[in-house]
Amino acid sequence: MKALVLTGPGEFDIQEAPVPSAGPSEVLCRIRAVAICGTDPEIIRGGFPGFWPPSYPFIAGHEWAGEVVAVGENAVGFDIGDRVAGEAWKGCGLCDNCVAGNYNLCQNYGRLETGMRHYGFRCQGAYAQYNAYSVKSIHKMADNVSYQEGSMVDTVGPGMHCIDMMGITTGGTVVVIGPGPIGLLTMQTARIRGASKVIVVGRGARLEAAGRLGADILIDFEKEDPVQAVRAATGGMGVHEAFECSGAPGTFVQAVMMVREGGRVGLLGVPDESVREPVPYKHICRSEIAIFGVKANPNVAARILKLIASGQMVVKDLITHVFPLNEFDTALDTFVNRRDGAIKVIIEPNGSEAAGEEV
Repeated sequence: MKALVLTGPGEFDIQEAPVPSAGPSEVLCRIRAVAICGTDPEIIRGGFPGFWPPSYPFIAGHEWAGEVVAVGENAVGFDIGDRVAGEAWKGCGLCDNCVAGNYNLCQNYGRLETGMRHYGFRCQGAYAQYNAYSVKSIHKMADNVSYQEGSMVDTVGPGMHCIDMMGITTGGTVVVIGPGPIGLLTMQTARIRGASKVIVVGRGARLEAAGRLGADILIDFEKEDPVQAVRAATGGMGVHEAFECSGAPGTFVQAVMMVREGGRVGLLGVPDESVREPVPYKHICRSEIAIFGVKANPNVAARILKLIASGQMVVKDLITHVFPLNEFDTALDTFVNRRDGAIKVIIEPNGSEAAGEEV
């Protein structure tokens, strides 16, 4: 098969690679669409040496959808021909966190001998024509959900997981800081879960995209103080929930100062390790503000796929560019540098679904 193989920090090539085999409780999938995630450029650049990836050569990629082409022993519930979307995580299933359903916090992370998997990070990923996956890491898609749409499940996931933890005030107002792919889909998820008004803080083309995709109020942080603007838009009260989706310095404190007394803050953005925030400790305590850290997207993929199939969750509008696997360098440049208004960039390792192509 053809695969995008990382050969060293910042070095990759399209190479011939062996097709994996499906082991016990695994299926082999033909990868039909892979979305570039914001973490992927850092993995490719070598930003997590010795950790993501653990060694070279390595195949990255974790936001994908495809079809089952072979079924391993005891792979219960799946058949050849099933259309599926995958998620990156599979916990060991044995530790306290996994038993509680928090497999994104698996205490045996990195110990593959326990059954733990983190596809595209610690073990082989989806920038290839085929890959083998645990049945615990794939979910069937309805026929009206395209492979491109299915590859967006992991992008929707962190916002859904965050809202599962912190809740949404029915009929309330939320703010999303950072209208990147995760922020835009968190905005949509908050609306589905009951928010009546959505404020988005950002700038440039992505803030404009938030307006096209349904935001009620747009705040350009380059033109006005975002905290003052959010407070003014809510009659001085503040929002019920704030979602920080940028990871930029200063935005954590902004989110805290945007919520009303008894409000909740979800931290979805991933800051640089060097970022430290001067937290307004007294204000948080006196206002009873709850803060939720968010890691990945456990236990949400099946629900997201149903929302996409029903038309309530619309992800296709965020897909701005599609490339074949052999043009990955152009695709990566388009995503990283946001060329031509790029929001979400998709790779199709086995040809175009829309054109009926097959490699």
